[in-house]
Amino acid sequence: MAWLTEQGWLAVDPGKSIELPKEEQRLPSAHLTIDEVETLLSSVDLSTAAGLRDRSILELFYATGMRRAELIALRLDDINHESGLAMIRQGKGRKDRVVPTGQRALEWLNKYIHDGRPNLLDDDTQTIFLTSRGNAFHPVTLSQLVKTYLTAAGISKPGSCHMLRHTTATLMLEGGADLRSIQSLLGHASLNTTQIYTHVSIKRLQEVHDRTHPGAKDRKPPENE
Repeated sequence: MAWLTEQGWLAVDPGKSIELPKEEQRLPSAHLTIDEVETLLSSVDLSTAAGLRDRSILELFYATGMRRAELIALRLDDINHESGLAMIRQGKGRKDRVVPTGQRALEWLNKYIHDGRPNLLDDDTQTIFLTSRGNAFHPVTLSQLVKTYLTAAGISKPGSCHMLRHTTATLMLEGGADLRSIQSLLGHASLNTTQIYTHVSIKRLQEVHDRTHPGAKDRKPPENE
């Protein structure tokens, strides 16, 4: 329609009067509690190179909230071990960003790189996380791996890699992080996308309401006579 108007075939663009539907804002899927995360992390067998890799993957997902494709694409020179920062290159929207890894995740990553990765390395590659064949992960394979650990840990909530991303955002919000910081961490182009997490932290809102609202407590309704 706009092109026809520009070319003079139409006097007025009739499409301008059409109101497009707003983008649907859905609540995030299930997220893990702190206890569930610790159970998940401690379920990994650390006696093998694959186990060290898997613990590092889970720790990094939890610490950074990065997307599945972003973790798969990580290269050795994307990690600054001195500053504890990870460079995510060409994330969603082909935008780069830098995120903190957290001390614990960085320590597990270092252990995997030095003690586990050499045993998985089949060819010269800068990709950090390698399969047993020495290749980069396929997205579906990585999701299946995470789901296997969730099941083994007795966690039946739906989701895998993306649930860990939701977990990071939700627990940080409940811990007092502001939406702008979470937006930067997750790489959301718009704050509107990040705002869906305010609905997830309803438990925190209830606690604040009970603690601060004058009508939340102590005023019982009169008993029936």
